[in-house]
Amino acid sequence: MRRGSWSRRLVLTQFAVLLTMAFMVAGTALVVGPMLFDRHMVESRHDEPVVVAHAEQAFRAAGLVSLAVGLAGALVVAAFTAWVLNRSLARGLDALVEGAARVAGGDYDHPVQMPPATAELERVAAEFNNMADQVAHTEVTRRRLLTDLGHELRTPLAATRVTLEGLEDGVVDFTPETLGVLQRQNQRLEAVAADISEVSRAEEGRIPLDLRRVAVDDVARAATTAFLLPCQSAGVSLQVDLGAGDAARADIDPARIGQVLDNLLRNALQHTSAGDTIRVSSRVDDGHVDVTVADTGVGISAEALPHLFERFYRAADSRTRDQDGGTGVGLAIARAIARAHGGTLDAASDGPGAGATFRLRLPLVS
Repeated sequence: MRRGSWSRRLVLTQFAVLLTMAFMVAGTALVVGPMLFDRHMVESRHDEPVVVAHAEQAFRAAGLVSLAVGLAGALVVAAFTAWVLNRSLARGLDALVEGAARVAGGDYDHPVQMPPATAELERVAAEFNNMADQVAHTEVTRRRLLTDLGHELRTPLAATRVTLEGLEDGVVDFTPETLGVLQRQNQRLEAVAADISEVSRAEEGRIPLDLRRVAVDDVARAATTAFLLPCQSAGVSLQVDLGAGDAARADIDPARIGQVLDNLLRNALQHTSAGDTIRVSSRVDDGHVDVTVADTGVGISAEALPHLFERFYRAADSRTRDQDGGTGVGLAIARAIARAHGGTLDAASDGPGAGATFRLRLPLVS
């Protein structure tokens, strides 16, 4: 046991309690015992001085021996019990300290190796390991976020730099086309900054909502109408089957839910090609209304599916990233908006080439 440790102080405290108890019992026996003994001797008419003296001496001797043996046994048992319990507790606390040190050093793989201990310490160790798993996941996401953010910023910055160097060297003339290149890259940088701010507000629950009681099908119908022409231009069939009806009303922000559906439709259109189909449907289920956007496009791999709603994550290759012009935060924002309404947004796919299905689930007005 280390000097000054909590276990040492606990053992000393237990001994202090036992010693205090011993002194109190012994003092009480020495002060009160003789008076009670004398009174009982007088009441029993054995009040001869010699008899009383011998009996009192025998009483004191027997009492002190009994107290000494009993207290010594109690001290031994208490010391052994305290040692066993504190040893187990100290080992558990040491395991927690070592686990914290491993996490601080970047080792998140089951950092706490808890020896046999109490149920409480084992629960603490389990929760600590769960926390370490979450920290590890957050660290992986952070690194990927920084990598993707660097990619998003690198492309417009490189295009701007090349254009400015061409203007400086006289290789490129300052024409409306050159100005358009600079403006487009500047707009892309602004879009990255805006999306970062938007997704941060969304995930922190700071999205302003203008809630209204509206029919969800009306919002879905408006979103699909806006995509009829883009789908026709791409040769993609847009099928609409809104079966929830006007009675399916929810307290929602129509603009924000429209933003979610717009994002889902744009995502489906980007991952489909001529001859594919996008189907938008709605239905009422167990006090909720489900709006589903399904497509027959490229699908989603099993490895990408769990990360689909993470910031800046994209399952597409770098060529597609550069062509679609987005920043990869649309689905993260969409899920945050759904959750802000007390709903959910999830995705499913049978794999590459099998299409994808996104389901927006919102609680109905009771």
